[in-house]
Amino acid sequence: MSLHLQILADIFQKVSLSFLKRELINFQKGITMKNNMILKQITKVEILFLIGLVFIMSLIGCDNSTAQQKNKTLTKNGKNKQDKSSELFAPDFSLADLEGNTVTLDQMRGKVVLLNFWGTWCGPCRKEIPDFINLMKKHKKDGLEIVGVTLTSGPPENIKAFADKWGINYKLLTDIKGNETQTVTALYGQATGKRITGIPTTFIIDRGGVIQKRYVGPRSEAIFYNDLKKFL
Repeated sequence: MSLHLQILADIFQKVSLSFLKRELINFQKGITMKNNMILKQITKVEILFLIGLVFIMSLIGCDNSTAQQKNKTLTKNGKNKQDKSSELFAPDFSLADLEGNTVTLDQMRGKVVLLNFWGTWCGPCRKEIPDFINLMKKHKKDGLEIVGVTLTSGPPENIKAFADKWGINYKLLTDIKGNETQTVTALYGQATGKRITGIPTTFIIDRGGVIQKRYVGPRSEAIFYNDLKKFL
């Protein structure tokens, strides 16, 4: 209801209460009034407010029915549903963990994935490692999964020795037989429309497999968490 209509309704209520109070006093005094006498005591102002109330109620009814009809139309046409046509789904891949097991992105569906393209030889990549370790300690219980796609860093035993030295507590993936990590790197560049030309490059993938954020270059724990928390 608009402010003006509310004011009119409040005024009418006060006038009506005043009239009823007066009639109650007359009744208590034993004054019996016939219908025509009651009508005479209703002032012109009270009649106008009565007409005004009817008009107000008719306006409210129209507004409500119009809104309901509009809502039905929107629901029928599907316009009130979220448009998902612009969502960018993360491509699935198959890589090997450091024990030689095959790992796919689909296996992590239902978790929030921080997918990091990196290398043991990369200085800026190393800068992020302590932040990733802290994020995993704090938010693994919330469904966070950090995955490092390790590029051109030697055989699995070399990567494992590096991981042990740094105390890495999240998944590190490498090639299965040949250059699968390079293939995955190219795949994510194609999927997002921006080639991965440098590392670290990191993606936030939500529980439904949709890419929500891309970073080029190192970021701090605080920045990652600020963007992750809405999905955890």
